Amino acid sequence: MSLPSADASTAARVRGLFADVIELAQVRFELFTVEARDELSRLARMAVMGALAVVFVSFGLIFLAIFLTVLLWDSQRLLALGVFTTLFLGGGAVLALLAWQKARQGFRMFGATRDELRRDQERLRAS
Repeated sequence: MSLPSADASTAARVRGLFADVIELAQVRFELFTVEARDELSRLARMAVMGALAVVFVSFGLIFLAIFLTVLLWDSQRLLALGVFTTLFLGGGAVLALLAWQKARQGFRMFGATRDELRRDQERLRAS
């Protein structure tokens, strides 16, 4: 008579453990989706602000170059055009290199989810 109750007790424990594992996975998946949503909205905002900043700064630099070239038209127009061409091309090359380095470094997406999964794994190994 003790064997069937021991089997039932073991089966109940296994079911309980399985339910806990499923609940843990569900919580981690929800954390993952919340982080994904936050990261996507942050990236979208950054992209829009970055694009607008590029447009405004570009127009500002172009108009400044035109203004100074017209101002120096009688005396040093070739020098003014050469300086602005060098500045624009040099600045573009430097920014392209910086962007390339940032892209190669990557970014840590879903850091909280990975940290939580790592802690879960450590807890399971310890027990």
